[in-house]
Amino acid sequence: MRIAFFSAKSYDRDSFDLFLKGSGHEIMYFEAKLDKHTVYLAEGYSAVCAFVNDQIDATILKKLDQLKIKLIALRCAGYNQIDLETAASLGICVVRVPAYSPEAVAEHAFALILTLSRKTHKAYNRVRENNFSLEGLTGINIHGKTIGVIGTGAIGKAFCRIAKGFGCKILAFDIAESEEMKELGVHYLPLDEVLSRSHIISLHCPLTPETRHLINSKTISKMIDGVALINTSRGALVDTKAVIRALKNHKIGYLGIDVYEQEEHIFFKNLLEEIMQDEQIARLMTFPNVLVTGHQAFLTKEALEQIAKITLTNITAFERGEKLINEIKAS
Repeated sequence: MRIAFFSAKSYDRDSFDLFLKGSGHEIMYFEAKLDKHTVYLAEGYSAVCAFVNDQIDATILKKLDQLKIKLIALRCAGYNQIDLETAASLGICVVRVPAYSPEAVAEHAFALILTLSRKTHKAYNRVRENNFSLEGLTGINIHGKTIGVIGTGAIGKAFCRIAKGFGCKILAFDIAESEEMKELGVHYLPLDEVLSRSHIISLHCPLTPETRHLINSKTISKMIDGVALINTSRGALVDTKAVIRALKNHKIGYLGIDVYEQEEHIFFKNLLEEIMQDEQIARLMTFPNVLVTGHQAFLTKEALEQIAKITLTNITAFERGEKLINEIKAS
């Protein structure tokens, strides 16, 4: 199949090109994200490969249908960026990569925790300027702390295993409790109890209408004073304005985010020479106890290779008319 590949980066090319030979597929890499201005680039192709910030709404889907696109291959696990009902009505099939390297995201979440708790990012900047003072670098132990995990899917489970190794008490909330995690020592509780008893809260759930702004003024009020909040899942799980207020009044002691509610206008771009127009993220980055990374939790060699292999396998299965184990449909 001829595939129009949107939001392409150098690491995408490297990983997909590893498995492209002999696959029977041809990829045209476009750096532009898929939107109303770029959708015409899909003309002459049989499938579209898209990523997290390619907004595939009804308008885009209708245009893709006119261009005779019948397959959208998401090279990510999340699919909140696509209008599944419209896709189904147009007969456009949607597949995704449900799991690639859960450990990659889980490890990054813990990297945020460790960096914030021991202030290693500040120490790094200091010593590069020959400042070896320890003033202001007092950290906190992770061992013995209670960690609340919201969502125990593949990534949440990987995160729990890491937390267990650090000697943490692990509380979790999920609509589907895992027996495997219970055997590990994870205690499932109602959401309010997890929030009110955890020193560190890490989000690992999908973005749905029910989970949008799961972290808001009301839920933050239930948390321990000085709580550490970590989000490597989806930006809109968090009400950014509410979090800023909680940082200002010290309700949230540390914030580590790899995702952001309005990230499609910022992340994956080099804005070095530009003035930041998003006032909320600009405000977040003024706090000394906030660490922001630009949606890089997935970015490991192992994860990229898995994403490429599974995406190409999905496309091959569609082309051959085989059963699509990674197809997603409107509920």
